[in-house]
Amino acid sequence: MSNGKKKSKKKLFIFGGLGLLLLVVILLVAFGGSKEEIFQVNTEPVTKRNITQVVSATGKINPEFLVKLTAEATGEIVQLLVREGDKVRKGQLLLRIKPDIYEAQKVSAEARLAQTRANLNSTKALLDKVEADYKRVQELFKLGLASDAELEASKSSYLQTNSNFESQKSIVAQSDAALKEAIENLNKTYVYAPINGTVSILNVELSERVIGSVFQGTQLLTVADLTNMEATVDVDENDVVLVSVGDTAKIKVDAFGEKEFKGIVTQIGNSAKTTGLGTQDQVVNFEVKIKLLNPGDQIRPGMSCDADIETETKTNVLAVPIQSVTARLPEAKKETTETNSDEGNEAPKVKNGKNNKPKEVVFIVNEGVAKMVEVKTGISDDSYSEIIEGIKGNEEVITGPYRAISKDLEDGSKLSVISKRKDDKKAN
Repeated sequence: MSNGKKKSKKKLFIFGGLGLLLLVVILLVAFGGSKEEIFQVNTEPVTKRNITQVVSATGKINPEFLVKLTAEATGEIVQLLVREGDKVRKGQLLLRIKPDIYEAQKVSAEARLAQTRANLNSTKALLDKVEADYKRVQELFKLGLASDAELEASKSSYLQTNSNFESQKSIVAQSDAALKEAIENLNKTYVYAPINGTVSILNVELSERVIGSVFQGTQLLTVADLTNMEATVDVDENDVVLVSVGDTAKIKVDAFGEKEFKGIVTQIGNSAKTTGLGTQDQVVNFEVKIKLLNPGDQIRPGMSCDADIETETKTNVLAVPIQSVTARLPEAKKETTETNSDEGNEAPKVKNGKNNKPKEVVFIVNEGVAKMVEVKTGISDDSYSEIIEGIKGNEEVITGPYRAISKDLEDGSKLSVISKRKDDKKAN
């Protein structure tokens, strides 16, 4: 009997303990589930700053003045007076193409011109004689000493001789032009430097045969003025509208690490450069040229570069960190619909407005809770965005974490500030 009582008490303790444990778990779940979430955030005071809007682009370094020389005369290179990298002066002889054929053409043209001039002089002498005879017959005809037939024959002879003279003059002019062309072709066997600069590319060797043409002759060499360099960069179509001629820029050349070169925008392309046309990777850029102010003598054509074009600067404006500004859809407004006659219940109806577009907002700390404030932004730099409307300054704006700002925080969320950045008031 005593053993049975002991077993009953033991069971009672066991089931009582389990029940108490279950009650504790239920209470913890009930009270723990109703506990409001507190977000840990970083903040920074809203202050006034200087902001410079920057458009970034990549490209290549090129000479501002560059001339590609092609052969205009056909033949063998008999003199090559420069090497790649040599500095040259405008008008300096660079190379010479074998001139034998062109010298022969010049001699032939000179002989042809001399012959036509001799023929012209002979015809001129004959014309003078025929003209004098014609005038004498005219005088005799007036005195009645020459017949009509003699007058007509004399006139015909004069007109024919004069016509021959004019024809000879045309032949002389053609021969003179042919001689000038021959001289010009001979001169094309001499290739001179068109500008002061450096032989940046040399495409030919001594004794190499080249083909001359005004349009597609053999490319001989390239002379570039390396003292005047420019960065040719591709700017995205959405950013090019912000760039203007005269904007300043900071340029980093890959070969020189973090060294910065200053430049000025001198030209903005009017025609788009499209890559990946018709694909998801389609990109539309515009070519922008930036003159380097002090390039030095170590920069070479073709070097890769990154350019930061400073398109606009505003001083002493309200600014917040870029990451503090996020986009949120406006809350859907609910309207009460008319009563359902069958069920007698009112169903909420969401009003779908036309201007249901995302709005720019920031979250500020207001007595330990988040307050969502709609703002209007202006220009931005790498770190801060200008605030035109929405805040007045000195507010404590939430700067992180990113997930909280972009997704989790709501108007009225409770906050715990874990990191508070002080205002250094330094202009960017």
